[in-house]
Amino acid sequence: MSENTGKSRSAAPNGSPLHEDDEREQPDGAALCPPSDVAGSGALDRLVDTARDYARAAASENTLKAYAKDWAHFARWCRMKGAEPLPPSPEMIGLYLADLASGTGPSPALSVSTIDRRLSGLVWNYVQRGFTLDRKTRHIATVLAGIRRKHARPPVQKAAILAEDILAMVATLPYDLRGLRDRAILLLGYTGGLRRSEIVCLDVHKDDTPDSGGWIEMFDKGALLTLNAKTGWREVEIGRGSKDQTCPVHALEQWLNFAKIDFGPIFVGTSRDGKRAAETRLNDKHVARLIKRTVLDAGIRSDLPEKERLALFSGHSLRAGLASSAEVDERYVQKQLGHASAEMTRRYQRRRDRFRVNLTKAAGL
Repeated sequence: MSENTGKSRSAAPNGSPLHEDDEREQPDGAALCPPSDVAGSGALDRLVDTARDYARAAASENTLKAYAKDWAHFARWCRMKGAEPLPPSPEMIGLYLADLASGTGPSPALSVSTIDRRLSGLVWNYVQRGFTLDRKTRHIATVLAGIRRKHARPPVQKAAILAEDILAMVATLPYDLRGLRDRAILLLGYTGGLRRSEIVCLDVHKDDTPDSGGWIEMFDKGALLTLNAKTGWREVEIGRGSKDQTCPVHALEQWLNFAKIDFGPIFVGTSRDGKRAAETRLNDKHVARLIKRTVLDAGIRSDLPEKERLALFSGHSLRAGLASSAEVDERYVQKQLGHASAEMTRRYQRRRDRFRVNLTKAAGL
């Protein structure tokens, strides 16, 4: 639909007109401002900036990026249908969800989990703009229930990287500076059951950098990671291995020593010649690329075409690998992974304890 500047615009809750920029994207926390009956001052302005910083910290950077894309997609869809994204209309959002599920347009149909995530993104975006969207409204809830009933599929799980796999993967890495770093990333991520974002967020000490997500303390028996993770603060103990070649703590010590890192981010880039460590923290996508590359180099699941092998493994393969390989009480694995329930931990266990309890025989057959 063509833009028409003469068309009436929707109004924000305070009665002020909404501009085109308000529809597409607002900075996180942009809705934060002093009450209209309070005179502005330098002190209040500084508090507004501080409050906006805290609002941005309420969700991870990746989550905020995803929510921004969700809003941009919905606003564009509304304009194409001749509608306005503001104020929220449960009827229009129900139609939007149906369109996502049916794939009637040029875009393919989305999975149920992606549609549910899109709806969560819209709820969050409306809150930031001072509106409330109740996803239990019948126009939304009934459509979403029908989508789940008709299109829901079992969750697609990434393959677990087992003990023999991680050994083969680290064996493909050279012993130059870059290889030392990547070896430490794989071994630490595997034995810690860490998310890829948790690996790259680590600093040497507490409060070394503003974007730190945790730090490491070294002991004779291992390393203690303190993480500000997805589910809150948690401690992760990583003990020393039986031999240096596969010990995650030794690998970390080697990297820190040869890279001369004693402050700031632990995992950083390297120079082009691979002889010097940079100061810039690695992106979590490096972990995903590293896993896929070493899986191919190690010949893991070589019975499959390369494209399928790449799709089979991801950063979550490290967490699933620990949950599936560690032969210890389940509660210790749950604590290491930072799961709130044992049921969530069991979702990460691939093929463990299957048929251990045979109810057929127990029933007398």
